[in-house]
Amino acid sequence: MKLFGPLALACLSAGSALADDTLLKRPDVAKALRWLETSHDKTVAAQITIAEIPAPTFHEAERAKYLEKEFRRLGLADVSIDKQGNVLGWRKGSTEDTFVIAAHLDISFAVGVDTKVRKEGDRLLAPGIGDDSRGLASLLAIVEAMDAAKISTRHTLLFVANVGEEGLGDLNGARYLFNESTFRAKLRAFISIDGADPSRIVTGGTGVKRYRVTLKGPGGHSYGNFGRPSPIHAAARAIDRIADLEVPLKPKTTFNVGRIEGGTAVNAIAEECAFEVDLRSVDPGNLDRIEAKLFEAVRLGVEAENKARAASKATLSFDMKLVSNRPAGETAHSSPIVQAAMWAAGANGFRPELDFSSTDSNIPISKGIPAVTMGGGGTSGNAHSLAEWYSPVQAWKGPQTVLLTFLDFDSRRP
Repeated sequence: MKLFGPLALACLSAGSALADDTLLKRPDVAKALRWLETSHDKTVAAQITIAEIPAPTFHEAERAKYLEKEFRRLGLADVSIDKQGNVLGWRKGSTEDTFVIAAHLDISFAVGVDTKVRKEGDRLLAPGIGDDSRGLASLLAIVEAMDAAKISTRHTLLFVANVGEEGLGDLNGARYLFNESTFRAKLRAFISIDGADPSRIVTGGTGVKRYRVTLKGPGGHSYGNFGRPSPIHAAARAIDRIADLEVPLKPKTTFNVGRIEGGTAVNAIAEECAFEVDLRSVDPGNLDRIEAKLFEAVRLGVEAENKARAASKATLSFDMKLVSNRPAGETAHSSPIVQAAMWAAGANGFRPELDFSSTDSNIPISKGIPAVTMGGGGTSGNAHSLAEWYSPVQAWKGPQTVLLTFLDFDSRRP
């Protein structure tokens, strides 16, 4: 859901009424904001350096080592890489209540992708240049700006460069933080810096279920054993049914067959075929319903292929494995963190829009911990493609908005 027009302005007005409007007049805050603007080129340079370190999901270690080094250079306390692969750095507050600011290390590409950044006009191009190299660079800039301005806070800040946000990573870095870390009971709020647009505030976690469907059969020669059932043909029958599924526009519900693999030769009946399906909805009930339709489509596809090749006396089997399950949920619009984010966006000249997406914020939201995902500044496009681009025009406004959000939230008393 997005907020536009009068409704957006009404919510922004409510946020401003609650916000500490003296925040912008504080000399330390003004200094930090200036630092972020004047250090813009430095932040973009860091973004390029990060982007050129390949970090496909499950292969983030090299980039993690770089962020660990940067966390130490910036003077964060107790810098470490946890057992999941997340890079952690602490900035002590006057209480142990902890606010997490995170950006993800991984990119949505296979091992071996060329991540060299090239420039075309005012655009930077490279896989992952925006998603989420910008978020990681913004993370570093915020730490440095706070230190340069000597800003102190009530909350302890935990800066995290986390693994496993993309694809089959299934948010495993965020899951570990909130489910298994030794300090999980201290975590009070969360911001993920992901994407570019500072006006877009993700308050809702889109639910996601991903399945790997594997079909198996006896295989054989395409001519000599013609008539045996084919896993590839069965997959095609199933996918044809999936493509015709009806889903509601509201609440938004989607499906996609994203990968297909199988077979050994053009003149061989495949022994195995597999495909991967992505199901999404902002509504858990609709997600369950589209999941049930997926099961039926696969069953009917296999049955149809077996029936068509019944004379062969051979049959296919299939297996469906849940490989990703991201919980749905939403941080209430009345929540202090949402109100703070809307105030910060407005204070920085943006018209805030509240939206749903699937990000690391899904995990804290599902546990009742207030969380939002915010842009790192600038503009970007073609995410998750080799043609991904990023434009750093006025990009400093991204980390400025995130910083103001946290400081406004921090200034509110429980």
